[in-house]
Amino acid sequence: MSQPVRIVIAGGGIAGILLATRLGDQLGRSGRAAVTLIDKSPTHIWKPMLHTIAAGTRDVQQQQVIHVAHAREHGFTYLPGEVRGLDRERRRVELGEIRTQEGAVIVDSRTAEYDVLVMSLGSRANDFGVPGVRSHCHFIDSQRQAENFNVVLRNHILRSAAKDEALRVAIVGAGATGVELSAELSRLLEVASQYGDPSMRGRLSLTLLEAGPRVLPSFPPEISASSQQQLERIGFRVMTSTQVTSADARGFYHNDSLLEADLMVWAAGVKAADFMGNLAGLETNRSNQLIVEATLQTTRDEHVFAVGDCASLTPEGHDRALPPTAQVATQQAEHLARHLPRWIEGKALPEFVFRDYGSLVSLSDYAAFGTLGRFGLFKGGVIRGQAAHLGHALLYRRHQRALHGFGKTTLMWVAEQVNGLVHPKIRLA
Repeated sequence: MSQPVRIVIAGGGIAGILLATRLGDQLGRSGRAAVTLIDKSPTHIWKPMLHTIAAGTRDVQQQQVIHVAHAREHGFTYLPGEVRGLDRERRRVELGEIRTQEGAVIVDSRTAEYDVLVMSLGSRANDFGVPGVRSHCHFIDSQRQAENFNVVLRNHILRSAAKDEALRVAIVGAGATGVELSAELSRLLEVASQYGDPSMRGRLSLTLLEAGPRVLPSFPPEISASSQQQLERIGFRVMTSTQVTSADARGFYHNDSLLEADLMVWAAGVKAADFMGNLAGLETNRSNQLIVEATLQTTRDEHVFAVGDCASLTPEGHDRALPPTAQVATQQAEHLARHLPRWIEGKALPEFVFRDYGSLVSLSDYAAFGTLGRFGLFKGGVIRGQAAHLGHALLYRRHQRALHGFGKTTLMWVAEQVNGLVHPKIRLA
């Protein structure tokens, strides 16, 4: 009796967990394949939601997916660990040690063998080697980082209230993460003002710095302008065409000036993990992303696929690679889930075709904007207000439905509404 095909998915982000769920349901339950998901975190969070976890305006316990429980329900295996390397000759993924926060080793280094490997390790902000950024800035690229930032944020809020002084926050990078986090922090302190200190929101002094000429550079100029106006309307300072040259414990330096800050966040740039820049001879770009063919296979190994933010695919006839967005990651995972089982049986893989359905950005309860992309009834249109808020919310519900099905997703939504009635709207402790 032949052994089932070993499919290893490295990374439990949007693409990874969706692909593991679909392949587990299709192949894992029947024994046609042994599907394994590797991730260093025991839980999955929809990445576009991380800024709300960082601000404390969403309950992380309600939003996270526990990998081991989800794997049991959907016919795959969850293997905790952090990918550190790859042996393509022996077809082994190399995993680093698992340690406690204090540094004690829980599990030694290990390897996981594969017949088919899908790299879906996501991305992180790119510090571009700017001195002091790694030492003094917070990053919001993972659930752990978002939760750690929230702890520090609440401590600063407490000190600001106790000493009756300003809370100075500086965020570098005015893409979706930087803009949405800024608005969410304002909303957090507005709600916090209702719990006994009416002057709390007035203490927030936030500056958003962007190296480019406008905020939200991937959106149309009219959305960039409207978003900046909204941020300035709620009292924030927006500095575009501002190149940060270094950071220290006091703040950010730019143009020989110091912008002082108590809390500093780096949300600029995108790159894959550093170790991927020299991963077993696979072809990568300057951002450490794996170069893939239109079939989503890496250019130098047909048994290694890459999807989501850690992959770089330039469609035929295009000058630029697809952007590192949740929309791209979702479509790539759905494509592989549909066609990988047939490829394992020896059939050809069709090329991946991206369909741009537009982009959405939500400035908390203040405003929302979106573009409708090149598909659908209103190609290239712009939406704003309640329609954009609804669209933004439905994106997350669509992700939940893809993982849990319609029935469970509906129950989860009802539970959120009930908890919203009986619990504080923000994280207070």
